[in-house]
Amino acid sequence: MLKGEALAAERARARSLRTLRVSSREKGDLIMLGIGGFTPLEGLMTRADWEGVCDGFRTASGLFWPIPITLSSDDAVAVGSDIALADPDGGELLATMRVTEKYPIDKAHECASVFGTTDPAHPGVKMVMQQPGVNLAGPVKVLSDGGFKAKYGALFMTPAETRAEFERLGWSRVAAFQTRNPMHRSHEYLAKVAIETCDGVLVHSLLGALKPGDIPAEVRTRAIAVLIENYFRPGTVVQAGYPLDMRYAGPREALLHALFRQNYGCSHQIVGRDHAGVGSYYGPFDAHRIFDEIPGDALETRPLRMDVTFWCYKCGGMASGRTCPHGGADRLQVSGTQLRQWLSESSPVPPEFSRPEVLEVLRAYYTELGVT
Repeated sequence: MLKGEALAAERARARSLRTLRVSSREKGDLIMLGIGGFTPLEGLMTRADWEGVCDGFRTASGLFWPIPITLSSDDAVAVGSDIALADPDGGELLATMRVTEKYPIDKAHECASVFGTTDPAHPGVKMVMQQPGVNLAGPVKVLSDGGFKAKYGALFMTPAETRAEFERLGWSRVAAFQTRNPMHRSHEYLAKVAIETCDGVLVHSLLGALKPGDIPAEVRTRAIAVLIENYFRPGTVVQAGYPLDMRYAGPREALLHALFRQNYGCSHQIVGRDHAGVGSYYGPFDAHRIFDEIPGDALETRPLRMDVTFWCYKCGGMASGRTCPHGGADRLQVSGTQLRQWLSESSPVPPEFSRPEVLEVLRAYYTELGVT
C-alpha cells in the first residue's frame, strides 16, 4: 500500500485511467495485498497461477497457495493497459493495476477444485458463477484500506501491527482463532485450551461480507470484546479484524487462513469442527485432514486440531469428544447456527450456551431488527 508522496501521485494518475468496479470479494483481496496479508503475492494471478492453484495448490513459481486470488472483468480491457480499480459502490479508488494478461476461466472447474462442489446453492459457488468469465492478471499498487480503519479503528490491524503487538507482549507462540460469529461457550473453551499451550490467542474476526442471516462484524466484535473483558485473563487475548469476505471453502479456506496468519505473526491456528464450512458440504473434520495432505514445508503456521466441543451436564462444564465419556443425551451441542436461530425467534438461550454479557449485546441487535 502506497504512502506519502507516492500515494498522492498514484491517486492523481488513477483519476486519468479507465476505472473498473471490483466485487466485494475482490476488494478484500486487494486490501490484503496492500497491507501485507497476502505476502509474497504482488498482484492478481495469471492463468498458469490459477491452474496451478486449482489443481495442485501451487502458483506457477511454486509458491504454496490454496485458493486463487483473481480479478474478473469483461473482455474489453486491453493487455498492457493501466486501469484503476474502484470500490464496489463506484466511489473510492482502491488500486491501480497494469494488465499483463487476460484469460477465460472454467468456472465449474474452479468451483469443483476449491469448493468440492458445483452446487449453485453453495454461497462460494454462487459467487464464482456470478463473476464475469475473464480474469485479468498483473501487479497492483494499493491506494486505500477501503474504509476499514475508519469504520473499525484500532480493531483493524495490519500484519505489521499484530506482529509488533505480539512482540510488545512477549509472545512467540500465538494461536489464531478464526471467527465469523460471536464467540459462544465452545469458542471460549477452544481459545482457553490454546492459551494453556501458547503465549496468547489472536481472536481474528472477518470484517468483510458474509452470507444473509449472519451477524454483522460491528455487532460480533462488540460481543467478543465483552467476553474477553469478563472471562479472559488480561494479556492473553488480542482481538483484531481482517478485511476478507468469506468464501465458505471449508478445508481450502482453512489452509488460506493459516497461510495469511503467518504474515500476521501466528505460529498456530485453531482448527475446529467444520472450519470455514457451510451447510453439509464438508465433513466435520475435513479441515483437520487437509493439513496432512499438503507438503510438510508448505506452511509455518501449524494447526491446533480441536474435537467437537459441547456442554456436558454430567461433567458439569465444557468438554470435547476427546475428554468426555458421556453420551449425546447428556450433551448440549453449541453452534452459531443454533444461537442465531434462538435469537431470531426471541427464544430463551441456555446459560451453558452463551455468556449473559454476550447475549445482552446480541439481543440488542435483534431488537433493532424488530425481533421481540
